[in-house]
Amino acid sequence: MSNSRFGTIGVLMGGYSSEREISLRSGKAVVNALSAEGHAVKAIDITVSDRTKIMELIRSAGIDVAFIALHGRLGEDGQIQSILTEIGIPFTGSGVLASQKAFNKITAQSAFKSAGLPVPENFCITDGRAVQFKEVFAVLKKLPFIVKAACEGSSIGVFMVRHPSGWESSLKDALALGPYVIVEKFVKGREVTVGIFDRQPLPLVEIVTKTSLFDFNSKYQKGLTEYHVPAALPDELSKKIQAIALASYDALGCEGFARVDVRIDEQGQPYILEINTIPGFTETSLFPKAAACVGFNFLQVCEKLLDLAYVKKIQR
Repeated sequence: MSNSRFGTIGVLMGGYSSEREISLRSGKAVVNALSAEGHAVKAIDITVSDRTKIMELIRSAGIDVAFIALHGRLGEDGQIQSILTEIGIPFTGSGVLASQKAFNKITAQSAFKSAGLPVPENFCITDGRAVQFKEVFAVLKKLPFIVKAACEGSSIGVFMVRHPSGWESSLKDALALGPYVIVEKFVKGREVTVGIFDRQPLPLVEIVTKTSLFDFNSKYQKGLTEYHVPAALPDELSKKIQAIALASYDALGCEGFARVDVRIDEQGQPYILEINTIPGFTETSLFPKAAACVGFNFLQVCEKLLDLAYVKKIQR
């Protein structure tokens, strides 16, 4: 029996970003949960990058609403949101502008700073130039630095520079992924992530990694990272971080859900690193884990996001 509350749901997954495999995992988890509940679901694996072809693919699927499970480029940079808006199909998560701002770590950090929110001191490269170490050191004044490709997710293109000799190769590798690079002063301390679900901050998840940096390998290789849900932090500090995370979500105009990554220094001061507008969405991903702490199972999270997609369409 089909549960037709949402009509036909298209779960958009795959894509052409460096996070394609993770996106396929997220998409399959969503398809399985919704199908098991009797919803009419179509899995749409996007394998092309041409806008017209993507549009044709979605149109021909005959869907009523889109659940976006695309990570990285296409999914989180406003492109798929722009396509769906043009076709007139409601979709989960943030709109075009919020997605664009959040996707580029430079524009996101700039928006947080303008809103008076705490961010690590940074140096931004927007034209792909190979900046000299001394130029960056003059601004940040202390090693280590964290070098990040500004338009990648899943901790791809993230490097730690502990010594001037490591600067050139780290910058070159980050620039290989695009002209936008953000260099941040490393915040020594703890790392947490905060899910925002319909403007409600979820319990904090602490990320404890066995490597010096929470990079792609430590994120996806079994046994390298532990996740503590909820994080064992003083109540007052947890509430402060939740408030900062919600303020950063609002500063970008995010909708539906997102996940905010935060570092806490040794004095207990939190700093916002970035916002993920389409966080990982398997049953073991951090956002669903945090939602489970406040009583939402995986299916309920999926259904709530679809409800919000329709509310957003009505408001527009």
